[in-house]
Amino acid sequence: MQPSPKGAQTILPLSRHSALLTIAMVAAGFGLTLLVFYPGVWTYDARFVYQDIAKGFRGDWQSPVMVVLWSLIDPIAPGSASLFLLIVTLYWLAFGLLALTLARRSVWLAALVLMLALSPPAFVFIGTLWRDVLFACLWLLAAVLAFVVADRAAKLRVPVQALALGLLALGVLLRPNALIAAPVLAAAIVWPAQFSWKRAAIIFVPAGIALFALVQVVYYGALGAVRQHPMHPIMVFDLGGISHFTQQNQFPVTWTASENALLTTGCYQPTEWDIYWRFDTCQFVMKRLESDKIFGTPALAEVWQRAVTHHPVAYLQHRASFMWNFLAGGANLTMWVQDIDDPPNLPFADRPAFVALKAIHDLLKLTPLFRPGSWLLVCIAVCALAWRRRDTPAGTFAIGACGSAAVYTLTFFAVGVASDFRYAYWAVLAGLTGAIAIAQRRGETLSF
Repeated sequence: MQPSPKGAQTILPLSRHSALLTIAMVAAGFGLTLLVFYPGVWTYDARFVYQDIAKGFRGDWQSPVMVVLWSLIDPIAPGSASLFLLIVTLYWLAFGLLALTLARRSVWLAALVLMLALSPPAFVFIGTLWRDVLFACLWLLAAVLAFVVADRAAKLRVPVQALALGLLALGVLLRPNALIAAPVLAAAIVWPAQFSWKRAAIIFVPAGIALFALVQVVYYGALGAVRQHPMHPIMVFDLGGISHFTQQNQFPVTWTASENALLTTGCYQPTEWDIYWRFDTCQFVMKRLESDKIFGTPALAEVWQRAVTHHPVAYLQHRASFMWNFLAGGANLTMWVQDIDDPPNLPFADRPAFVALKAIHDLLKLTPLFRPGSWLLVCIAVCALAWRRRDTPAGTFAIGACGSAAVYTLTFFAVGVASDFRYAYWAVLAGLTGAIAIAQRRGETLSF
């Protein structure tokens, strides 16, 4: 993990005044987050995970690692507060370390980073108990840690890099579809002073295989997770989409005339698979698949493979429709503003700070700031701008963060089953921090 920067670098000192000012701003941001969101916003997914803790159940639908992690920290502040505090701590630790690093060049640059941490596309989600938010915070901290120690001696650098790789692996265990994007960030962590596409290409397949094996060993070996077939919702969504675009039933079931008409014409929306699961009009699909013992069995995978093979154009039409809606749809779920235990109330709904933040969110919801496609383009642009500086820690950080975020966002073309903005949250954090990292001048090492 030895960096190999080109040319001489100048390590700029961090003044005591700059350090104290930056720490004070981070503390203020942390306090504001508590003021706005404490004790956190429950979501359905979070409630399912927390109930699994009480039941001692570990399934692979919501990640058994999240169940274990939450159970370990829950005694600190039982309920939503424990996970909320973990997310907020990771978030401000990552932004704070990045700000302290950049403060060696300019307090104003450090202040800008912390202001971006409060920007609506990043800040409105930080109080919501989603594993997508936790995942993004873990990967941001991993990227920042590698950046901070890029030009330090091996005695300090190597342990911090090992920690960063651990955070990266934890993120994959929370979001297994991230294993395709993980090698890009891993390359930036292992070689933080200089990004090489050749080295990244060499480790891409081995790293992906290793992370896939890690998921299998941890989920089903160490934790004994119950298989709940998390890939099958993707297949149901795809079969529904192919049925719609071919106007032919692709499910291994014979429907009534009215059900077949709904399946091919009325049910399909390129927004979410829940239409076939929770919506009254189209619940008949999942009810039948479960009653006939098709969902959760190899029979569904076989039918899906046959449908994709025989109707590739319809499959691509369905997937392209979903991806366009995900990247550019204006009605996608963004800020979560209800308490699932007492809808539509929130424990902090009347706090002036939250009211102001929600008003800002509502004003900006229909703008490009809350479109995943915008942040995908930002990440691609940052990678392009950083490429000429890939022989520096700042360029490596930007490429590692934004490159992995772009790949991660694009994976939803194949595996996406819902078009919520939260799935692009890593792209938001990577885009904001990557853009600031490459704003500094070449030839200055901004590390501790």
